[in-house]
Amino acid sequence: MASFGETVANLLNQTAFANLYWGNYVMIAVACVFLYLAIRKGYEPLLLVPIAFGMLLVNIYPEIMIAPENSSNGVGGLLHYFYLLDEWSILPSLIFLGVGAMTDFRPLIANPISFLLGAAAQFGIFGAYLLAILMGFGGEGAAAVSIIGGADGPTSIFLAGKLGQTDLMGPIAVAAYSYMSLVPIIQPPIMKLLTTKKERAIKMEQLRDVSKLEAILFPIIVTIVVCMILPTTAPLVGMLMLGNLFRECGVVKQLSETASNALMYIVVILLGTSVGASTSAEAFLKLTTLKIVGLGLAAFVFGTAAGVIFGKILCKVTGGKINPLIGSAGVSAVPMAARVSQKVGAEEDPTNFLLMHAMGPNVAGVIGTAIAAGVFMAIFGV
Repeated sequence: MASFGETVANLLNQTAFANLYWGNYVMIAVACVFLYLAIRKGYEPLLLVPIAFGMLLVNIYPEIMIAPENSSNGVGGLLHYFYLLDEWSILPSLIFLGVGAMTDFRPLIANPISFLLGAAAQFGIFGAYLLAILMGFGGEGAAAVSIIGGADGPTSIFLAGKLGQTDLMGPIAVAAYSYMSLVPIIQPPIMKLLTTKKERAIKMEQLRDVSKLEAILFPIIVTIVVCMILPTTAPLVGMLMLGNLFRECGVVKQLSETASNALMYIVVILLGTSVGASTSAEAFLKLTTLKIVGLGLAAFVFGTAAGVIFGKILCKVTGGKINPLIGSAGVSAVPMAARVSQKVGAEEDPTNFLLMHAMGPNVAGVIGTAIAAGVFMAIFGV
């Protein structure tokens, strides 16, 4: 009987109930909220479902993220090895490859002024950087946090790894992906506050046709120009443009399909679960995390506002030919931000189609955020 009692006691001591503390239950509840938003509300489910499930797993079984040197048998946890691919910048770069293969750059080529709108939306990043410095973050930490303003999860992970801010990577990545999924909620009030009904109802002229040659040359030229000026952006910009070249050149259909489908989804699973698994209660429930979430929101709001305001300026300069709403798509949440521009514009006039016009600043925002990351790496000598 004594042996039976000891066996039962050992089994009970091995359950999660016996080893977790209140913080783990808080994070489990947060994971369930994320799953609800993804499944019930449809907020970026491809990202939020794996992130939330990784969060769930690590807070039930923390050793799933244990490093080999800390384990009893010298073997690390499953998601630890996934997470190493984040730290080594492999998964963020592959995500950019897939995004490039999935995205049509023609709206940007057809309307080069979109580059200015994409650039204006990066104001949120640099504004948040200064704010983060004032809140006590070091230079590298402030840069890693501020890049959330680009609403670009892969770039946020990439920059945090390059700047050696791996202890902040979990909160930064979760904040970035959360704000990406909440674009339809966060952006419309800002857009409506800064524009008039008349401006929101502006119809833009149909974009010109872009030739196949232009579409092929664009990723090559952008790679040469951007990477010559900021070589450290090569992993992101290079992969983005390589994916787009796969799409446009017409001779590697198999590579384009693989990059935009099978490979993309495999990488999303690995990246999402590993990002979620970086949010153990011990690592996440800190004052620093609240600062990061707040700064990320401020950066995102500033970036959206800057894009819309610059859109208003261009509207005046062009005599009302540009709808300011497309400026909000300058944050690089592709294609969600462009869809929000379309939705808000259609609320004023159902016959107004802004989606393709908004895709120009949206694509420019992806490139702009990668360039902003490169600027920070250059500043800190990475």
